[in-house]
Amino acid sequence: MNSVTKYDVIMKRLNYSERDLLQYALGGLMYTPAHNQTIAGKLISKKNKYLHAMVFCLEDAIADGTEEAALRQLSCSFDQLGKAVSDKTVQPNDLPYLFVRVKYPKQMRKVYELIGHHGLLKGFVFPKFDCENSNDYLSELQYANSISDRKLYGMPILESGNIISIENRISQLVSIKEALDDSKNTILNVRIGGNDFCNAFGIRRGINNTIYDVRVISDIISDIVNVFAREYVVSAPVWEYFASKDDTSDLWAQGLKREAEYDILNGLIGKTAIHPTQLPIIDEALAVSADDYNDSINILNWNNDLLAVSKSHSGNRMNEQKVHNNWAKKIIMRSAIYGIKEECREKKFERATMKIKDHS
Repeated sequence: MNSVTKYDVIMKRLNYSERDLLQYALGGLMYTPAHNQTIAGKLISKKNKYLHAMVFCLEDAIADGTEEAALRQLSCSFDQLGKAVSDKTVQPNDLPYLFVRVKYPKQMRKVYELIGHHGLLKGFVFPKFDCENSNDYLSELQYANSISDRKLYGMPILESGNIISIENRISQLVSIKEALDDSKNTILNVRIGGNDFCNAFGIRRGINNTIYDVRVISDIISDIVNVFAREYVVSAPVWEYFASKDDTSDLWAQGLKREAEYDILNGLIGKTAIHPTQLPIIDEALAVSADDYNDSINILNWNNDLLAVSKSHSGNRMNEQKVHNNWAKKIIMRSAIYGIKEECREKKFERATMKIKDHS
């Protein structure tokens, strides 16, 4: 049995749901203000093959007092996208997964009334999600799903002040998780608002630092991972630097690559993105090595009845069937979406743009 066949058998045996795979498939989650008048055209033109998911922002990215104008433009953008799909100018699977970051829970109803009928909305992002607003957000998500013919997902952002405080943090995180657990099948991932955490301390990391060098923020991330990552995908904070027209150095790219590697090492999958130049670097970080892929295949296809430990595919590390099982499942999911680093470019990005069938 060759490795491709083994891979297919394992994917079928693990019986992944849409949510199981989709939570890994967002890559660099790109934000755009809901006011953006050109974004629909750019999405229809399929200019960025690295763009897996996009968020239309109705919160921090728009000025106070412009909510109604932003909602009108959001409706306009989805009308354009809906028309392009119905005219077959673009296929639905050629578009990224589309989400809306609302400003407050009740706004979700307004948004769904405006754009839900197009069938292109994948879900909502909940800013400053905490114990005080969790029930409101989750109730609104439940209501949206009750009137939608497609499953809608939620992504809470942990960035509130009451999470920052070490005196309250663990109890807050545990309470938030308990609230999410009641809606687990509609929660794609838990996101971290790193800049909000930094702002509380008046800290901003430089181009040569990672978020993990900022110890007080690293401690917060560690606690979030500890509480959530055993049952949820936790996504990494934004990297603030990107390519500019006048900047010929690649310091920003080196920094993003380094931080993305630390993200994965610390159990985070995916990353908030603010510029298209960041997306291929995030994709590359999420691709798996051939050694990890081959070891995962062997671990999940274990055929030794006597031993639960063996030499790795490359012969330089130890594989244990029980100890490395969860790791292997994650590697297989990442390989399905982002490919294997050593593969040729065409094969890698054929996988990276793979869409997950909607089972809802």
